[in-house]
Amino acid sequence: MPRLSVTHLLGIKYLNKQDIELIFKTADHFKEVINRPIKKVPSLRDITIANLFFENSTRTKLSFELAEKRLSATVINFSSNQSSVKKGETLIDTVANILAMKVDIIVMRHPDAGAGVFLSKHINAKIINAGDGTHEHPTQALLDSYSIREKLGTLKGKKIVLIGDILHSRVALSNIYALQLQGAKVMVCGPTTLLPKYISSLGVKVETNIKKALQWCDIANVLRVQHERMNGKYFPSIREYTQLFGINTELLNAIGKEIVIMHPGPINRGVEITSDVADSKQAIILNQVENGVAIRMAVIYLLAQQIPN
Repeated sequence: MPRLSVTHLLGIKYLNKQDIELIFKTADHFKEVINRPIKKVPSLRDITIANLFFENSTRTKLSFELAEKRLSATVINFSSNQSSVKKGETLIDTVANILAMKVDIIVMRHPDAGAGVFLSKHINAKIINAGDGTHEHPTQALLDSYSIREKLGTLKGKKIVLIGDILHSRVALSNIYALQLQGAKVMVCGPTTLLPKYISSLGVKVETNIKKALQWCDIANVLRVQHERMNGKYFPSIREYTQLFGINTELLNAIGKEIVIMHPGPINRGVEITSDVADSKQAIILNQVENGVAIRMAVIYLLAQQIPN
């Protein structure tokens, strides 16, 4: 059976095109499984997975937990809000205590960039990065690419624009890596203050005019303004941001072609996107949520294959 070229999923930048193809092929199988009347498979009956979330999460945490249970794994949920981290326990000590319970795979979200890489050098469990600071969010990028492939058949040559808060977005960086690996053309669009200085060095187009960006693209992936990561003011007001970069029906009608609308969630309705656009037939936002479970099942399953019996 084909195997991933990596022993952890720490970021898209560590994957190759064959890894992505293998994950998608495996996800195709699991998508068929989760649409059956009996949605569980006994694949990982002997595997224990710990979900370590040092930051708040709803969709990602639920999606991972559901994926793990669909694979029949034993699941431990850890939240730093109710843990000894509050008492000053270090990351290594926290994880060492969890590993003493014989855990095979750790799914971790952490506010610090590189936390997963750091952990992978100190412990022998498989690590899946569920988001590290403003760095990467690999499973989100994989499910986004998978959803595009499902909608358009291929990513090769497709034009995708990432709109909004690129500076604070781990989704944006992972998406750029994943889309380029698959031959897509990528543009970022947002206020200059929310575009990283290094962004053009990643080989993406940069645009600050939302209408021009939408006229260029086949797909718009609309990102949330991440107020919780901001330590200053990046634009005058929410109202002004919405006027200049918000997606609404009037704007989409004015560009004269139909494009696919995506959003990794959570949506600030009426800020970066209006409800009528988010709920329209152009949007594949709920497809992304459904595909998230299949992609995460695929990643967990493939990494579990590398665990010695």
